[in-house]
Amino acid sequence: MKPLQILNEALRALNSNRLRSALTMLGVVIGIASVLLMLSVGDAVRSYIAKELAVLGSNQLIVQPGTPVEGGVRRRAGDTPNLTLDDARALAQLPSLRGAAPALQGFFQLHYGDANSNQTVLGTIPAMLELRNWQIERGVAIDERDVQSANRVAVIGSMLARKYYADRDPVGQVLRLDGQPFTIIGVLAGKGRTLDGTELGELTLVPISAMPLRLARPGLVHYISLQAHSAKHMDDARQDAEELLRDRHHITGDKKDDFVITDLASIAETGTSIATGLSVGLGVIGAISLLVGGIGIMNIMLVSVSERVREIGIRMAIGARPRDVLWQFLGEALVLCLIGGVIGLGLAALGALGVNSLDKMSVSLSTQHMAVAVGFASLVGLFFGYYPARRASTLLPIECLRQD
Repeated sequence: MKPLQILNEALRALNSNRLRSALTMLGVVIGIASVLLMLSVGDAVRSYIAKELAVLGSNQLIVQPGTPVEGGVRRRAGDTPNLTLDDARALAQLPSLRGAAPALQGFFQLHYGDANSNQTVLGTIPAMLELRNWQIERGVAIDERDVQSANRVAVIGSMLARKYYADRDPVGQVLRLDGQPFTIIGVLAGKGRTLDGTELGELTLVPISAMPLRLARPGLVHYISLQAHSAKHMDDARQDAEELLRDRHHITGDKKDDFVITDLASIAETGTSIATGLSVGLGVIGAISLLVGGIGIMNIMLVSVSERVREIGIRMAIGARPRDVLWQFLGEALVLCLIGGVIGLGLAALGALGVNSLDKMSVSLSTQHMAVAVGFASLVGLFFGYYPARRASTLLPIECLRQD
């Protein structure tokens, strides 16, 4: 039999039992849709993590106050500010670092004329924007003169600009922070999140010297952002920073550090590993659905062979060879899986549209993943259809014609 004949015969046989064929391919449909959608979601999560890391800046290290023990209880990093502006200045001089930027962070009620909202405010220096790869959409950024003179100027996020200054240019407008007037000099561009999860578009930047926070002593900061020259220098940068801070904080011998240095790349790798594990786990569930669907196909094909024994006998009696019967039934199983695979592709595409409608991440079905899904469906059809087809091809014509 020629391939076109095999296809026609397979479609004719499946069309004669449409409901049974539809129920049989259901497992394949669900399995293919699950595998394809989970692979695509895994790629989207990894892409999202990479995008967020790019906003934070490449080759980043974050220094936070340590976790001292009080009463046998270890406190969270950042609870006890002990890093200083002088620490940041000393770190910026290390040859293994491209730069260092201190930060003070607080949650304030900001007044935009008659409107107000509670927002995260970050007090920092100009180097922070360069290290974190933050861009200015409109106006100018904070400069060294603003820091040295403690100028009350601010750079606001793009979401705040659209929300409170939709009908006018925010640059030059005055907002009140902790009751003090700050002049808006710029608007941040792009999307992303800060270390505490604040949307970049909802962030307000001010000179660290003008930040209205009341700390235990002047010169303290909440954390310091560091940037190594390249990824391969990250370990050297971390070691140099640890040695410098231990020396400055008079930590010797086996005493525990009163600071913590976090590698943002390692956080991203952890997130990527979790995303990969989730994709693999859900993909396995989809593969199990395919396995169940394949078993269902084998079962139905065996039933079909039993029902069509006389048809097989007649075909062989008029000249059909065993391999023709083999390819006839194998073609039916293969077509069943391919049709189920195509429907599964459509179902996965609808699922991707549903995820994209949430506006959290962009999920797309890659050509590679679709090819893998269709190829996998074909293998399922061949593997689970071979035994029934082989059984049909070994039947003797005379025995087949004797059956009612």
